[in-house]
Amino acid sequence: MEVEKMDENEWKYHGEGNQSLVVSHCQRCVVLRFLKSPPNQNKTPEEILHHLQNIVDFGKHVMKQFFGENYVHHGEIIQLPLDFVRQLCLKIQPERPECRCDKDMDTLSGYAMCLPNLTRLQTFRFTEHRPILCIEIKPKCGFIPFSSHVSQEIKHKVCRYCMHQHLKVANGKWKRPSKYCPLDLFSGNKQRMHFALKSLLQEAQNNLKIFKNGELIYGCKDDQDCVSDWNELARHLKPFFFPSNGLVSGPHCTRTIVKELIHVITMALLSSTDTCRAGDMKTVPISQGRSYCEASAFNKELVRNGKHKLESSGLPRGCLLYKTLQAQMLDMLDIEGLYPLYSRVEQYLEEFPEERSTLQIDGPYNEAFYEKLLDLSLEDDGTVAFALTKVQQYRIAMTAKDCSIMIALSTCLQDECSEQRPVVLTSKSRFTFSVSVLDLDLKPYESIPHQYKLDGEIVNYYLKNVQAKDDSVMSNLFKENEDCTLVLHKV
Repeated sequence: MEVEKMDENEWKYHGEGNQSLVVSHCQRCVVLRFLKSPPNQNKTPEEILHHLQNIVDFGKHVMKQFFGENYVHHGEIIQLPLDFVRQLCLKIQPERPECRCDKDMDTLSGYAMCLPNLTRLQTFRFTEHRPILCIEIKPKCGFIPFSSHVSQEIKHKVCRYCMHQHLKVANGKWKRPSKYCPLDLFSGNKQRMHFALKSLLQEAQNNLKIFKNGELIYGCKDDQDCVSDWNELARHLKPFFFPSNGLVSGPHCTRTIVKELIHVITMALLSSTDTCRAGDMKTVPISQGRSYCEASAFNKELVRNGKHKLESSGLPRGCLLYKTLQAQMLDMLDIEGLYPLYSRVEQYLEEFPEERSTLQIDGPYNEAFYEKLLDLSLEDDGTVAFALTKVQQYRIAMTAKDCSIMIALSTCLQDECSEQRPVVLTSKSRFTFSVSVLDLDLKPYESIPHQYKLDGEIVNYYLKNVQAKDDSVMSNLFKENEDCTLVLHKV
C-alpha cells in the first residue's frame, strides 16, 4: 500500500484508546494506528518502533495461538512521510473528543501500524460492493472466579461486570446500570444469549457498537452520549433484513428487526470458522465454576417465576467465544491470589533490575514467551519463575477480558454461497460474515496494583450499597414463591 501517494483527506478519524489513535481510509479496507503520548513526553523514533513491533509480535506469536489464524489480524509496521503524518494530524484534530486530547498523536517518528478495517468483511471480497453491517461487542469476563484465594464470598456468586456497573453509575460514568451479564452471553444457551444481546442493545455503554459501511450508527463514541434510538436503528437495518420492504413500519417492525439482528449475532458468535493449537487447551473445567451470576437480570426473572436453575448449553469448542473464555480463564488465581506473586517478582526486580529483560516482562513476545504460558500448574514452589508465569498468564487473561469481537455481515445471494463461506439465514435474507477480534494489546505489567485496588473498591461498594438490599428482595421472592397456592375452581 503506497500511503505516501494518498491524500490525507482520504483518511478519517476512526477512534482511539489510551495508547493509540486510529484513522481509516475512505475507500480501502485499511486503518492506520498511531501511538500517542502526553505533551512534552514524546518517545524517540526507535522507542516508537520497538513499541509497535512488540504489539505486532504479541498478536502474531501469542494471541493468534489462542484465537486462531482467521480471527487475529496483527498487521504490519510501515514508515510514512512526516509531512503526510503532520497534515493528517491537523485534519483529524478537530474530530477528536475533548477528553482524548490530553495526549498527542505521534507525528515525529513516521511509524504506524497498518491493519485491516475490521468493520469490513475480512475474507470474501466479492461482497465489498454491497453495504456492510458490523457489530462490535466487548463481551468482558465470562466466568465467576473459582480461586480459593478469593476472600469475599460474593465474588463466587456475582460476576465482576455486574458488580462494577453499580460503582460506575455511582461515579457518574453511566446514568444507569446495564442488564447485560457476560455469563449469559458466554453460556451457549440461546435464550440467555438473546437476553444478553438485547440488554446490550438497550444499554450499549461502551460494550456494543454498530457500524454501517464503517460509519457508527449505534452505540457510544468515546464515552459521549449514546446513539440508542431503536427506531432509527431499525431504519438502517431494514434493507438488510427485509429488502422487499414488505414489513409495515412501527413498533412491531422495530421489534422484529431487532429480533432478527440478535439471531444473526448469536449464530455468528456460535460459529466455528477457525482452528488453532491452543483451542484444545483447557485451563480448568468450566463446570467447576458457577455457570450463572446471581445478579443477572435473566436469573432474577427466573426466580420471580419460581424457577431456580439456569441451563447452560455450553459453547462449541471452535467458536470465538469459547476461545476467548479459555484465554480469560488463565486468570486461575484471581487478582487476590495473583498480587502476592506480583510482589514477589517486584522484590526480585528491586534486587536485580538488570534481570527485567531476561524475564521478558517487556518482550520480546515470541514463541518462547508463548510456550511458558502453557504451564498450568498451581503448585507454588516459591520461585520467581512460578510467580512470573502466573503474572504473565494473568496479563493474557486481562487482555482477553477486555478484547472486542467484530462481526461483519453482508447479504449474499443463494448462488454466491458455498461450503467455504460461512452463512447465516434469517426469515427474509441470508448473510455471509466474518468474525474477528481486536484490542489485543498485552495489558501492562505495571497495571496490576491498580487492578488489585480497583477489585477491592468494586466489591466493597457492591457489598455496602447493593447486596444487602438485593438479599432482602430475593428473600421475599423465594418466600412468596414457596407460600403461593393456586386454587382452581370449576366453572
